Amino acid sequence: MEKIYLEFEKPIEEIQEQIKNTIEVGEKGKVDVSSTLEELSKKLEETTKDIYTNLTPWQKVQVSRHQQRPYTLDYIEAITKGEFIELHGDRNVKDDKAMVGGFGSIDGKTVMFIGQQKGRNTKQRKFRNFGMANPEGYRKALRLMKLAEKFNKPIVCLIDTPGAFPGLEAEERGQGEAIARNLYEMMTLKVPVICVIIGEGASGGALGIGIGDKVLMLENTWYSVISPESCSSILWRDWDHKEQAATALKLTSKDMLKNKLIDGVIKEPIGGAHSDADKMYKKLKTELKKHINKLSEVPIQELVDQRVNKFCDMGAYKQA
Repeated sequence: MEKIYLEFEKPIEEIQEQIKNTIEVGEKGKVDVSSTLEELSKKLEETTKDIYTNLTPWQKVQVSRHQQRPYTLDYIEAITKGEFIELHGDRNVKDDKAMVGGFGSIDGKTVMFIGQQKGRNTKQRKFRNFGMANPEGYRKALRLMKLAEKFNKPIVCLIDTPGAFPGLEAEERGQGEAIARNLYEMMTLKVPVICVIIGEGASGGALGIGIGDKVLMLENTWYSVISPESCSSILWRDWDHKEQAATALKLTSKDMLKNKLIDGVIKEPIGGAHSDADKMYKKLKTELKKHINKLSEVPIQELVDQRVNKFCDMGAYKQA
């Protein structure tokens, strides 16, 4: 697949093009271009590192939405090495394709995976409803969480959504109630729960599967009550101020960790998760195993109490 470059990645694209042309010249002219390639490779590495260590909040939003970025099922497939059984339906309305879940194995340990799934082309995006779950998606997620609790299996939630589906039919079927019910029930689940924002973490759509003992974010992701575009359209009546809104919302992983709203940040490969998906899969797997092992040692009641207290402390203040 041909690599897609974002607007701010133009310097990287230009160097990649130079490398490609140099290789072609070497092959056609049968000349030694190894020294030139070495210089260009070094320049590419330095340029990529410089760009990705100085991303603005809006640029991080763009990276989180990159269409070649790994999605939920990509992570599950890689982490479980194909040992994953997807479960379907909320036992009430239908099977929401925007929310996926099922039992998978991490090096022999059974885990319940749940997450939003996007699509890479028009057909897939329509099938997955752009990763925006309906009420039955959140009810399916809760059904699977309760199933994991029944069999004493840890839960991993992979969050990547532009928000819960805002359609009239979703509201008629109780979108708000479904998300609120998940928040309530997830607080007291008697198994370890780990939530990871792997892309977009927008509004209640993300929070609906975002209550966990550990809430982690990949480095180039965002988590906020509203998207920069929607914030801009409300405050300025257009999308032209989305970059300003992204900065004001403090939605990056660094901001979220600083404000004690998440528990950790997982570093991405230089160039983003999409630049080296295999490396990203290994990093996430290592983090999940580490936290699952630690949380499994904590007594159940203590685990639940810590989870409840953690979220109750968020936004707490004292009046002087």
